[in-house]
Amino acid sequence: MPHATASWLVDNTALSFQQIAEFCGLHILEVQAIADDMAATKLTGRDPVRAGELTMAEIEKGQQDPNYRLVMQKGPDQLRRTKGPRYTPVSKRQDKPDGIAWIIRNHPEVSDGQISKLIGTTRTTIAAIRDRTHWNIANIVPKDPVTLGLCSQRELDAVVAKAAKAAGLEAPTDTRLEGDREALIEQLRAEREAAVRNADAVHAEESTYGGATFHDPFKK
Repeated sequence: MPHATASWLVDNTALSFQQIAEFCGLHILEVQAIADDMAATKLTGRDPVRAGELTMAEIEKGQQDPNYRLVMQKGPDQLRRTKGPRYTPVSKRQDKPDGIAWIIRNHPEVSDGQISKLIGTTRTTIAAIRDRTHWNIANIVPKDPVTLGLCSQRELDAVVAKAAKAAGLEAPTDTRLEGDREALIEQLRAEREAAVRNADAVHAEESTYGGATFHDPFKK
């Protein structure tokens, strides 16, 4: 999701638009549009540090040197789990229903069995939340299981991709700024060029009159 990643970098770092564009594989004017909130839809930022694509040390290097090109980090090797239920710390267990509800709402293609292995819960609990017969359903609020610390982003992405493939669905892509991309870039370029021309015209006029501004006393 390059546009969502760019949005996070714009909001949370001092990296240049060129650095962000190169890292996300976007045109610099697209990054400028995101920064100016000119995109048709306000993007929800995606944290590349949490996703294992960047480190804060790498971001610091980029912030100190505008010519530095960010290097995507190699994600950690996927740990192979042994058979048996996933262990969840006691402090996190009360968050499981919220994480389950989030997956059911946002990824209905994921089966109860997959959710059970990912979150470390029973199919009975999942079915109760899906059918809204859970004893605490009134207090369950869908929340991203990655944010809750119930699983990693890599594990969630793998489960979603596998479920989508089994269901014959295409992998989700960030298309909110695509389709009209070239038109958007041309529009932004035209606006930038017009702004430069206007600034040059104002500067030329001020130079002609020595920077003085004259007012017509008979003009209201």
